[in-house]
Amino acid sequence: MTYHPALGTSMTPSTSPAPETKHTLVTVDIVVLVVYFLLVLAVGIWSMWRTKRSTVDGYFLAGKNMTWWPIGASLFASNIGSGHFIGLAGSGAAAGIGAIAYEWNGMLMVLLLGWLFLPIYISSGVTTMPEYLQKRFGGRRTQLFIAVLSLFIYIFTKISVDMYAGALFIQLALQWDIYLAIVLLLAVTAIYTVAGGLAAVIYTDAAQTAIMLAGALTLMGFSFIEVGGWNALMEEYHQAIPSIRVPNSTCGMPRADSFRLFRDPVNSDLPWPGIIIGMSIPSMWYWCSDQVIVQRSLAAKTLTHAKGGSLLASYLKILPFFAILLPGMISRILFTDEVACADPETCTRICGNPVGCTDTAYAILVMELLPAGLRGLMMAVMIAALMSSLTSIFNSASTLFTMDLWRSFRSRASEWELMLVGRLFVLVLVVVSVLWIPVVQASQGGQLFIYIQSISTYLQPPVSIIFLMGCFWKRTNEKVRYYKV
Repeated sequence: MTYHPALGTSMTPSTSPAPETKHTLVTVDIVVLVVYFLLVLAVGIWSMWRTKRSTVDGYFLAGKNMTWWPIGASLFASNIGSGHFIGLAGSGAAAGIGAIAYEWNGMLMVLLLGWLFLPIYISSGVTTMPEYLQKRFGGRRTQLFIAVLSLFIYIFTKISVDMYAGALFIQLALQWDIYLAIVLLLAVTAIYTVAGGLAAVIYTDAAQTAIMLAGALTLMGFSFIEVGGWNALMEEYHQAIPSIRVPNSTCGMPRADSFRLFRDPVNSDLPWPGIIIGMSIPSMWYWCSDQVIVQRSLAAKTLTHAKGGSLLASYLKILPFFAILLPGMISRILFTDEVACADPETCTRICGNPVGCTDTAYAILVMELLPAGLRGLMMAVMIAALMSSLTSIFNSASTLFTMDLWRSFRSRASEWELMLVGRLFVLVLVVVSVLWIPVVQASQGGQLFIYIQSISTYLQPPVSIIFLMGCFWKRTNEKVRYYKV
């Protein structure tokens, strides 16, 4: 299993169908889903008329008129994708509470964004992060490089992660074809992203944050009732050992340090020096210099509202520990042989992945534990997580392409042209996203996914240092070539 420090998602995707469950969605669940989609479309249409969408600032920065609460909710929703519900719960089922360090590290980083970085970004009057680098260093090389790099990371890692995680849950609940499910979701997200710009994305994110928290906290309550409370979780987690294991192996055994956040610095999966130091640099890239996150704060009407949004997002980041990770651990207790399977043949039969089935922990918990109606609500939660992440990425990638790449080659482009290019690029992203699905599916055991995540993790720390030095060390400059006259 791999863990992506910037995105906060851990997954080992399976290329086979999801496991069969006793329950599927019934009529009342479908009704809840329909109501959810109507709510999202209504919020999207309403938000379209809140800002002037015919200007660059109106479309890409929501007219710079956003208040603190939708900004904070959008920051949270943009970060919490369907990969969180699948991956973070899976990490809890597999290895205990250690993975929550990524979430709580993000709490500190989003505060750094509000109090250290945003005053600099807002005073510079930029629309994108590469544009800030161009103003700071003077040349266009760094601007173009960071813009292209960001688009690469968005298209081939973030979008594929969330789509595949969402597809895993949709297949389990509805038994739909993966292409049908993804195309329908992308169609709905593209409608209000293209039409409404950042304002529509932020307001729908705020609505979907409320839905995600309501559903996830409800499932948490059912989970703790079923397992018998916190003391039962502490005791029974270490006893959740699958009945079939590989002889003379520790595979399938719960970690002895499952309930420790700061673990052995040498022999553990998450050594404490790495949590304190190594985790912070990639996290700083994501929270303090990534276009998807910073763009929401740049839309604030004042710096005070931008800081308020960061503070709200930081508080909300406390909740994934209780609403996602702990239910994943409870799922291992309640469905030990399915979630914690340790024999490759058994795991292949259960979920199609010989490595393990812990990534099915949250989905199995939803489908087996919740009554009709609430299963539909949790389905809406997963779709909300997927859609909020995708719309944020679509809008921010469109902004990067239009303002940093297109305008570099078309310096005299009119506002109408920039608006048209921005909308068309969202449609291009939708097409590329659909075409990328078979590539993810073809990655046996998730190896292509692991490879891409590893590459992006190598790329993020240097970018963090560029922004850190550019913001806080005046002597940092771009390499200049001197020629003899």
